Amino acid sequence: MKKLTRSVIWLYAVGQLGWPILSGLVASWLVYFYQPDQAEAAAGMVLFVPQGLVVFGFLTVVGLATALGRLFDAVTDPLVGNLSDNCRSPLGRRVPFLRYSAIPFGLSSVLVFCAPIQKITALNVVWLFVFILLYYFLLTCYYTPYTSLIAELAKTQEEKLALSTCISLTFIVGTAISYIAPVVWTAFISGGMERVAAMRLTFAIFSALAVCFMLVPGIFLKEKEYCPEASGEKTPMFSSLAKTFSNKDFRFFVGQDVIYWFALTMFQTGLPFFVTALLKLPETYATPMFVGLTAASLIFYAPVNVLAKKFGKKKVVLAAFAFFAADFLFTGLCGQSLALPQKAQAAIIVLTAAFPMAAFGILPQAMVADVAQAETAATGQNRSGMFFAARTFAFKLGQSAAMLAFTSLATISTSSGLGYRIVAITASACCLLGAAVLLFYNENRVTRALVDE
Repeated sequence: MKKLTRSVIWLYAVGQLGWPILSGLVASWLVYFYQPDQAEAAAGMVLFVPQGLVVFGFLTVVGLATALGRLFDAVTDPLVGNLSDNCRSPLGRRVPFLRYSAIPFGLSSVLVFCAPIQKITALNVVWLFVFILLYYFLLTCYYTPYTSLIAELAKTQEEKLALSTCISLTFIVGTAISYIAPVVWTAFISGGMERVAAMRLTFAIFSALAVCFMLVPGIFLKEKEYCPEASGEKTPMFSSLAKTFSNKDFRFFVGQDVIYWFALTMFQTGLPFFVTALLKLPETYATPMFVGLTAASLIFYAPVNVLAKKFGKKKVVLAAFAFFAADFLFTGLCGQSLALPQKAQAAIIVLTAAFPMAAFGILPQAMVADVAQAETAATGQNRSGMFFAARTFAFKLGQSAAMLAFTSLATISTSSGLGYRIVAITASACCLLGAAVLLFYNENRVTRALVDE
């Protein structure tokens, strides 16, 4: 096997610049597109699906669609992970999935916003459900094999941290690009284009850019030169999944990860509404906030690596939970009632989130790679694909629950923004709960297994 070089690390990391653009578009703007607030509706936004709590009296159409999409995505994660582990392609186990899923993934990301009828109809509801399911399935086809490569490309702790740091950087940049969308569609609207057409054109441009990035590792990464080939008999999916969840430390890691992603998804989905409804700032202000967050978090990349090497990944993640809890709580209380200018409050939200964004961007993926490599050392079976698939299976359940919770809570007293405050405070409480679960993860036991190997 060839030694992992910096150029190969960045070749791999470019793929992580692509799919977060698509993920960010859907996570940040799908609810904003299909369930607009009063200000957006007044600005000319078309209503495509029924609004309010019209499903069973406590769910919205958008909330149910996104939750089912996440649930379907979670269920297909073990399937794709097992297919990837058992793949015997001449290109390797992971690269074929990256190569052939990128373009369909990009197309589905645009089509999910392209409900065909310019009014509320059942056909638009069906369209939304079909393409949100397709979008999440194709996300799994790319994301699960992609992240599985972390445990196989990186052979040492230093390589894992370097790889995780680089893909965290490209993840943040990719997500930040998705937050530029309002600036682009506002420019199109200023040029005379209708709001819906301007938003769709913006999403199409961003999706094409994302596909180009995602194809880089799919085409140019020579997987077999750096990763061990699949060997032995193919493992049935349910058997592999059961063995993966039999790992005690992995179960505790997954538990805190579910709670973290529930909190983060609620907060990320709510950010455009926090800007407009709580801070009373223009919708385009979400872009400089996230760009500022990206820039501020970069300052902590080197310190996070240093702290992780000195104190361990677990302690740094616990500290990150505490910072996020404080930040989300402050967001829930922000607005005109605080004796601070709204822009100053926005700056506090950004700066407080910088350290935990860096920590959660780098360390959890390295922790999964640690557990997967420790399991390989103990059993002789390489199930990296299933470990990363099981992790995404679990945290997407948290995301599904978050979308249900957000779209329902957001309907509470929309004129006063009370629902958005409840969302932020709930996210804060979840961060404290996630930290409590992580306390049971035995990092020393995992590290000893790697040292023994």
